Amino acid sequence: MSASLWQSVAAPIRTLGGLVHLAVDTVFETVDHMFRGHAPFRASLFFTQADRAGIGSVPLVAMISFFMGLTMALLTGYQLRKFGTQNMVPGLVGIGFTRELGPLMTGIMVAARIGAAYTAELGTMTASEEVEAVDAMGIGPLRFLVAPRVLAVFLLLPCLSVVADLAAMAGGAIVCQRQFDISIQYYTQLVLENLVVRDIVAGEIKSFLFGLVIGLISCYRGLAVTGGSAGVGEATTSSVVTSITVVIATDTFFNIAMVLIYE
Repeated sequence: MSASLWQSVAAPIRTLGGLVHLAVDTVFETVDHMFRGHAPFRASLFFTQADRAGIGSVPLVAMISFFMGLTMALLTGYQLRKFGTQNMVPGLVGIGFTRELGPLMTGIMVAARIGAAYTAELGTMTASEEVEAVDAMGIGPLRFLVAPRVLAVFLLLPCLSVVADLAAMAGGAIVCQRQFDISIQYYTQLVLENLVVRDIVAGEIKSFLFGLVIGLISCYRGLAVTGGSAGVGEATTSSVVTSITVVIATDTFFNIAMVLIYE
């Protein structure tokens, strides 16, 4: 096996091992602190990150999802109207975003916006030896720096996914009312008739998985920075690319599993 081929195979394995090691060490460090009678971390740290990852991402997620829902309804509606089946558009938009596009697009946007920020912050702290200083003071760096960030993305991404679903359906409703003579009330009725609990649950499970993946990858890349400011830039780029790739791969494998189980 050539050196280049070995590097291409070994790099993802090392990254996976590093992510697992980071997750396990963060959990152990946090639980150990709790067993000593302390809170896992200050609530203010979590709420600060939750505000950034959740509230701060709502305008971007809602705007992009609205236009995507509008576009999806417009393009599919014009094709289905040729066969007199434009009433299927609300169901297509509802199911498509609730089960697939809502969680996926939200994960990609959060990876680009929040994942990059986390990597840059932790990378700068690592390059300037601030992480080592935190450790030297007896404050667990993983509990203090990683746990609040990962937990915030893990818990807030499903909420953002719901925002994306609602915004997309609102965009689809406008198109259906204006172009296909489907009233808002009838549009809502068709969406509810086509949606099933399995679609909603699948979308939310995906969102939790995407949040965990994005949080771990962004923190791992930030703590592994080497080479000063240049290394921070490289780590941030790598974090975004890796997070988006893993999110799409996770989505694909999850869909395959769902088809094998339920179809």
